[in-house]
Amino acid sequence: MALLKIFISGIIIWLATEFGKKSGKLGGLILSLPLTTLIALCWLWYETHDASKISSVAKETLIFVIPSFVFFIALPLLLERELNFYLSFIISIVLTLIAYFAFYKIRGET
Repeated sequence: MALLKIFISGIIIWLATEFGKKSGKLGGLILSLPLTTLIALCWLWYETHDASKISSVAKETLIFVIPSFVFFIALPLLLERELNFYLSFIISIVLTLIAYFAFYKIRGET
């Protein structure tokens, strides 16, 4: 079962990447879809049939989408300033991790 999950998930990521090569807008549209969430919720349902667990994961995912915006704001800004891709990518990830940590603390979680 794990290999099937990996295969299907990999195909979806590959398709999104291929569309992204052909059109920035189409690639952006496909990548903006919550593919990871959709795939994970489907696998979770398949394995557990637990609607309350899926509901909980979906709610928490919605909440944690907010700090992830930092990545999508920082990366294009850094790249437009002609920073190296890898440096821009790493800085964006670090800023996003800081945003997640701050968001987690603001929510009162420990």
